[in-house]
Amino acid sequence: MSSVRVRFAPSPTGPLHIGGVRTALYNYLFARKNGGKMILRIEDTDQTRFVAGAEDYIKDSLKWCGIEFDEGVDGKGDFGPYKQSERKDLYVKYAQELIDSGWAYYAFDTSEELNSLRDAAEAEKSVFTYNAVTRKTLKNSLTLSAEETKALLESSEYVIRFKMPEDDEVTFTDAIRGDVTVNTSRLDDKILFKSDGMPTYHLANIVDDHLMEISHVIRGEEWLPSAPLHVMLYRAYKWEEPIFAHLPIILKPVGKGKLSKRDGDKMGFPVFPMSWKDPKTEETFAGYMENGFFPDSFINMLALLGWNPGTEQEIFSMEELIEAFSLERVGKSGAKFDPDKTNWFNQQYMKNQEDAQLLEALRPILAENEVKEYEDAMAIEVIGLVKERCVFVKDIWEQASYFFQTPTEYNAKVVKKRWKENTPTIITDIKGILENTDTWEAVPMHDLVAKYIEEKEIGFGAVMNALRLAIVGDGKGPDLFKIIELVGKEEAIKRLTLAIENIKR
Repeated sequence: MSSVRVRFAPSPTGPLHIGGVRTALYNYLFARKNGGKMILRIEDTDQTRFVAGAEDYIKDSLKWCGIEFDEGVDGKGDFGPYKQSERKDLYVKYAQELIDSGWAYYAFDTSEELNSLRDAAEAEKSVFTYNAVTRKTLKNSLTLSAEETKALLESSEYVIRFKMPEDDEVTFTDAIRGDVTVNTSRLDDKILFKSDGMPTYHLANIVDDHLMEISHVIRGEEWLPSAPLHVMLYRAYKWEEPIFAHLPIILKPVGKGKLSKRDGDKMGFPVFPMSWKDPKTEETFAGYMENGFFPDSFINMLALLGWNPGTEQEIFSMEELIEAFSLERVGKSGAKFDPDKTNWFNQQYMKNQEDAQLLEALRPILAENEVKEYEDAMAIEVIGLVKERCVFVKDIWEQASYFFQTPTEYNAKVVKKRWKENTPTIITDIKGILENTDTWEAVPMHDLVAKYIEEKEIGFGAVMNALRLAIVGDGKGPDLFKIIELVGKEEAIKRLTLAIENIKR
């Protein structure tokens, strides 16, 4: 295989976990870094676990993440169909090839018979495995005569199993983990073709990867135990093996084990890229998109969850990730998910966003809060003043709603601390100063009020805090006179009047 061809091959059995997104991302980065092709294949051979809407969810999620495909189920590419359910007849041929070459056999054992063997083994505190030893005593084409086998093929349900060699060493090189060796005595005879006429993942996956000329199989470490079988299948077909790379799992933030949906529910963070409504239970699960994350920050976070660039750099554009990425710097150990660090990434992206871009994201929130009239230039300037303290676009509203709406309530704690008996008189004086100024700019207005405070010989902090309360309704916000400038003269005078009339200690 001279050219790099990788694939992301999810099953439409539910929403795409962020671990799956990371697998797709690493495939994408590797392909782009090496001038290769990225393929999207849908592996829907398990019809019993199919979930309506899952395929569209997967495609929409990857699109939001900015992960692009050169070939796949949307019609591009010369190696289709890219959906396994549309390749059904193809797998029959390749299953038969293994039968004919002696690498596979028919098995006629019923579910009841196999369950009985499992129960008997469990009673003896052991585990039943259909393998090179037990197959010699079970009902299959290796123990039955040709006539018996033929009769059962015509009258009974059957599966096709791989004939795993007895006591042999299987060695392959993993791009992340190095050489891996497994003795076949530890492996069972996996089912390759099911009684419903569909292949299992093991057969379909190998056949498709070969026919689609996949050069590198980059997937989660949960598939590592299956890798020896897959290597044996390549060798049984006398096909060149791809390079395997098994990625470390994403660990839960607290405790041990793989990050799950339950961890997200318990700790209040999403584990899916977009929100997902389960069609069976009607339950809805949160997504990063709906929670206000930028796709670039989400991808940046995921890229560093298992891969180390070898430098102190943490903020990467997609182009920079492509340039820096290599499988050699992917770790072997699980990577612990950190919700706080995830928020930190979004905060960094928030700071680096153009203020005008953030306004477009803020507009729906303004509309939702019935803010209908505002100057774009003013709103952009407001965003620039508060975004340093924001993690999400929704935080801009929480930090700056008073720029767009006249306060109707006043923080009781601030009132108690800052609004004294003589404060209404002072605010009335400042109102008069501002009404009579010809220059509505922050610095000149600040100087006028400062001069008044100096002449009256009153505390600067006490006056400014009370003035902020009158304008903002609270003790928060950026430069006070910048706020006064941006809300405008008419609105500022109105707020001072309302404060004088309504604030009571």
